[in-house]
Amino acid sequence: MAKSKAHSKKQQKRGVDFKKIKRKIGRKLPPPKNATNTEVKSKAITLPEQSVASEKGGLAVNKKGLTLKELLQQTSHHNPKVRRDALMGIKDLFLKHPAELTLHKYAVVEKLRERIGDNDKAVRETVYQLFKTVIFPSCKEDNQGLFISLTMAYIFNAMTHLSIDIRLMAFKFHDLVLQNYPPSFFLYAEKILQNYENILRKNQYQFYVQDKGKLKSVLAGLVYCLSLVPCNKKEVDSCEKNEAGQGVLHAFEPDVPTESAGFSVIFKKLKDLMPVLADCFQDFVSFSRAMPVLDAQSFDCMLGILQCIDITAKFFIYGTNKGKSEYQPHGVPDATQWDENLSSLLMKKVLQVFPLNPPCHMSEKDDDRYFILNTLVTGILLQISEWICPPAIIWEKFLEFIENALLGKIYSGTRSGKVVWEKHLLSLLPFFPKLVSQVPSNWRSRLLQAFTNAFKDCHPESSLKLACLSTIEDMLIPKEDRLYLDSSDPEILDHQIAWIRELSPLLILLGDKHPSCSQVVLHLQLRLGQCALLNSSLAWEYDNMQYSLLEFYCTCQDDGKLHYGPFIRLPRDSQELSLCCLYYFSNLDSPLLQSIASCCLCPDLEPFMLLRSIEVLHSAYAAGHVKITDYISFSITLLSRFKVLPENIYPVKESDIKMRNHGTYKSVTTVVCSNLSQIGDSSLVFQILEKVTVGQILMKPPLDNACAMLRMLAVLDSKPTRLSEQSIVTLSNFISGYLIDVVHCIPEDHDEANVSFPTLLYYLLPCFFLFDRSHKLLNLVLKTMGSLITATSSSLCSPNCIQYAMECSSRINAIVSVLLFMHKDVKVQKIISAFKAEIVHMLQKILSLQSSEEISMSIEERHKIRRAFDRLKVLISKSSNGIPAI
Repeated sequence: MAKSKAHSKKQQKRGVDFKKIKRKIGRKLPPPKNATNTEVKSKAITLPEQSVASEKGGLAVNKKGLTLKELLQQTSHHNPKVRRDALMGIKDLFLKHPAELTLHKYAVVEKLRERIGDNDKAVRETVYQLFKTVIFPSCKEDNQGLFISLTMAYIFNAMTHLSIDIRLMAFKFHDLVLQNYPPSFFLYAEKILQNYENILRKNQYQFYVQDKGKLKSVLAGLVYCLSLVPCNKKEVDSCEKNEAGQGVLHAFEPDVPTESAGFSVIFKKLKDLMPVLADCFQDFVSFSRAMPVLDAQSFDCMLGILQCIDITAKFFIYGTNKGKSEYQPHGVPDATQWDENLSSLLMKKVLQVFPLNPPCHMSEKDDDRYFILNTLVTGILLQISEWICPPAIIWEKFLEFIENALLGKIYSGTRSGKVVWEKHLLSLLPFFPKLVSQVPSNWRSRLLQAFTNAFKDCHPESSLKLACLSTIEDMLIPKEDRLYLDSSDPEILDHQIAWIRELSPLLILLGDKHPSCSQVVLHLQLRLGQCALLNSSLAWEYDNMQYSLLEFYCTCQDDGKLHYGPFIRLPRDSQELSLCCLYYFSNLDSPLLQSIASCCLCPDLEPFMLLRSIEVLHSAYAAGHVKITDYISFSITLLSRFKVLPENIYPVKESDIKMRNHGTYKSVTTVVCSNLSQIGDSSLVFQILEKVTVGQILMKPPLDNACAMLRMLAVLDSKPTRLSEQSIVTLSNFISGYLIDVVHCIPEDHDEANVSFPTLLYYLLPCFFLFDRSHKLLNLVLKTMGSLITATSSSLCSPNCIQYAMECSSRINAIVSVLLFMHKDVKVQKIISAFKAEIVHMLQKILSLQSSEEISMSIEERHKIRRAFDRLKVLISKSSNGIPAI
């Protein structure tokens, strides 16, 4: 132990050349002492006019500070991420600065079209969205033909690319172009259809079996292209007009065609396309039968194929039909029409697989899908039925399917299934009239019964109901270019009667909530009425329709209240149609006339429709469809029961202006009087209406109604008068009170310069005409007015012939005013000079009343009576110098 301690002390005394430093684990080693410090410290130096951003001053930039020129350059960068970011930057720039796109749109399109066939999927999708959401919407008002022509060459180039994804994007881009500029299809129809044919051929088609979604997008684009092809003369005319009116500039594309493809080119390419479509459909049918369930993508593909075949068949049939007629579309030779090869092709690969049935019991959705496909196949057969003759067994299958479809036995039965059934049944109804005229009698009966059931069972405002109405019109109304059912066949007539009897209840059921549907029904009713005159079997049924239409116009309930039908609230067009239907009833009965008269009296009916109703009924009378007694009754009802608003004649308050209808009633009165003067022998007409009119007058109607009926008598009367003695006596009592009431309701200032004078003259003239034709009537009126001066001892009560209660002094002043107005009329003045004694007698009565002490009157009343006395005295002195002063 001692030795070891001595040894350690000895070691401590020795010198150490290199000191060993112990390091702890995890600590950072210090730098060596001879290490060189490489840190560089500096300060920022600001130099003016050296910033790159200053070069972009005043230029539009995106959020990253890049200009349009820089972004367009980056779209050609080798890195796909840079290209995509550049496209996103262009979109951001255009949204912030829309003027940039307006100024540089052609340069932008010319640069961006290179990205249509880009190798990167994200870049292709980005440029597609840029065109869809920014470029096309902002250039709708410009000449799109130019930049469409800039892109089409690149689209066609991408359609032939080796990559299937690039080809599909090219077709997607082409769909976008067509949606924004449909005329471009006719400029490039041959290339477009050729590319669709290439991509759908069997060697390409096998690829789509694994990814049906891609085939679905291609077929959707083809369906849209074919929908632009005209299938009737109207569409052809519209197409030619669009081509002529929309010129396309081709300064940047010398290889663009200068004119659209002719019909012959389209015919040829569609002939080449039809076998390709038929092959696709046949293969899909085989695949669907091998699959336990018809998936959605397979259904969509089969649906698209059938739609393409359907549109192509329509185009061929249109060209074939027009090739036989005088009208020949430009460039359609006979060789391009429908031929036997197309018929055999469709028969073998499309029609013979009918019906498409599920291999086993499936879901309701699958049933609906097969129903849709079978409906399309049936529509194709019905279209080409003139050029194809399927075997009897196949034809029976189609007829059975149509019958079951009409009866609703095929669809799933769910609510959604019924919607599908109604929607796709519409496509078969246009062929129904021709079909039932060609099938054997046993099938005609079954199909007509099925159609009638479908028409009755479908919802009133549904599209299927409207389609059924159109089909009924085709089967009832004869036309030159269309077959119609012969009603001489009892079985056919029974169905036609059933259809006609459904029209009136349908109108009432629709009410005023579905005016467009009501207009369709009324149009069919009008067409039926126009043709019923030529068909005695249908004419009787049409006449009976008027009794079921009462509820459509107006009915009177048990409590006496009127219930107005939909007619009052329908639009003017529908009201016009319903009124025109009235003309074609061979005998308009009284109940319907009363119902129409009630509608005419309704304050909610427009004045135009009121006058139109009178016009139509007058035409119906002139045609012998209305009895003279019923027509006169209708006319008197209008004049006697029309409610004139406001009731006060003069003056009109500001609050009454909105509800004022005096002008309408005057027009009605003028028209009715004019019509009555034209309906036949005026003496016979006067004899028929005299008693009724006088009876209505005795019921003391309002002054406007009384004026109208007096005017009607004056128009139909002659000189000497045709009034009977009894009518003269009756009218004398009424007219005296009527004249007093009229003058009482008009201000006392009767100077001709006063604005009230024309109004007053309107009410007085009918009486003056009657006085001119019957002096006896004037004499009795004067005597009656004379008796009214002292008719009562009470100053606040009026005789029964006066409607408006007035004081005795006011009544006397009104009588004097009437006499003054009589002297202002030249004819009446000459007549009244023969009755001077009656006027003098009135003057004496006024003087006697004014000086009487038995009757208590105020000073003001006596002053009014004295004033009336003075006025009448002056009148007498002017008209007769031989009468002694009183």
